Amino acid sequence: MYKLKNLSEWMSDQNVNLETLVESSGLDRKTVESIVAGRYTTSPKQRQRLANGLGLSPDEICWGKAVAVEHMYGHGPQFGRSP
Repeated sequence: MYKLKNLSEWMSDQNVNLETLVESSGLDRKTVESIVAGRYTTSPKQRQRLANGLGLSPDEICWGKAVAVEHMYGHGPQFGRSP
């Protein structure tokens, strides 16, 4: 049985840098940066491409987001009271 690791942990374990992952996955650099940082929710197709780039299956990677989602109501404080 394997331990689930996030994408950056797998990259570190395999000594793969960002440029190599961008090239091997064929995804846009900004997208890969955001996914590795945990700021982006991946599609199944992107997960497959990134996993293939690391020689893994998508099930071996923990795809959770690292950045908390903050919900805002209204237009923010610059427009007065929010409901």
